[in-house]
Amino acid sequence: MKSTLVTFPNGQVNGRSEIVGAVPVGDRHGLVVAQTPFHPLDHTWPDQPADRGTIGGLPVVDCVTAGSSGAYGGEVFLGSDIPVRRGDDGWQWLVVHVTETPLAVGAQVELEVDAGYRAALSAGHTACHLAALALNASLAGLWRKETRLDALGHPDFDQSAITSSRILAYGSEDVYRLGKSLRKKGFTADDLDPDAVAARVNDQLKAWVAADVPVWVDVPSPGLTARRTWHCALPEGEASIPCGGTHVGRTGELGAVTVTLTPVEQGLTMHTSVSMS
Repeated sequence: MKSTLVTFPNGQVNGRSEIVGAVPVGDRHGLVVAQTPFHPLDHTWPDQPADRGTIGGLPVVDCVTAGSSGAYGGEVFLGSDIPVRRGDDGWQWLVVHVTETPLAVGAQVELEVDAGYRAALSAGHTACHLAALALNASLAGLWRKETRLDALGHPDFDQSAITSSRILAYGSEDVYRLGKSLRKKGFTADDLDPDAVAARVNDQLKAWVAADVPVWVDVPSPGLTARRTWHCALPEGEASIPCGGTHVGRTGELGAVTVTLTPVEQGLTMHTSVSMS
């Protein structure tokens, strides 16, 4: 099987394609098509959940990333069982649509993504990136050493401290570790007031949403593992973050974005919520 071509980065939610392969997924059936609008769960950084929808009229109960290589005899590895990182050379990268009922290889099928659920995840993902940038700006004064900067020129707390990120329908949850490693990089949490930081983040988010600026994804190729980049034309300058997910088209579509910051053991959790207009 050749690597799956994907259309979700351009916002597509439907398409028609040929089933080019089938793999067992426990007692379910994994269907691979030549081209799909479905966004699968990524095995390396599983932040955005898989799309919902139908393939050939059948419900897609899960949608996962898979990999296959001649070095492993062409065996198809699913999700966390993939033994290499996303995009490694010599591998075919596949979107596997999991169904309860099989469909014949060679059949032409219609693929329909649940557009409402996709829109909710896209809103959550865009808000997640904006909140991360606003958090970086709000924490800039707590760095005592030079460190890597984000696209807006602030110390990149988000990428330096993040341990997990989960995109939700109209929101996200990001967990940051404030341990020895971060202190060695120059970040001091002694004066960190979560409520005050959240207030500054929310003020910035309100301004960015009100600016109603364009959001887009740079798509260098239709391959599943192409190195795509999220962009946003913020008033302070164009922001960019590597991203394989889906997004809204303008910040104004988000209506309102707010965060809360909750201290946890040796860390901090940021909950981001979107109230669409």
